[in-house]
Amino acid sequence: MDLWFIVGGIAAMLTTFGFVPQIHKMIRTRSVDDVSPLTFVQFMAGVSLWALYGAHIGDVIVLLANIVTFGTLIVAVSLYFYLRPRKDGD
Repeated sequence: MDLWFIVGGIAAMLTTFGFVPQIHKMIRTRSVDDVSPLTFVQFMAGVSLWALYGAHIGDVIVLLANIVTFGTLIVAVSLYFYLRPRKDGD
């Protein structure tokens, strides 16, 4: 197996699941006080573009890693809106 394929696979795994600890903390503490939703939106835009790029160049690692990352970000954004403090009138 090609060394750079392995390096790419490891890099993809590390970045793909980079938000999982944040999601775990949000669930465990039931708090999103220290979380910026703009961070999630920015990363969603970035991984969407990376997925498109991966599809364009035919790189399965880039494509799949960013699709999975997008899914974890959807979970994080959903948790953010579910757990955020409610203001009067919400």
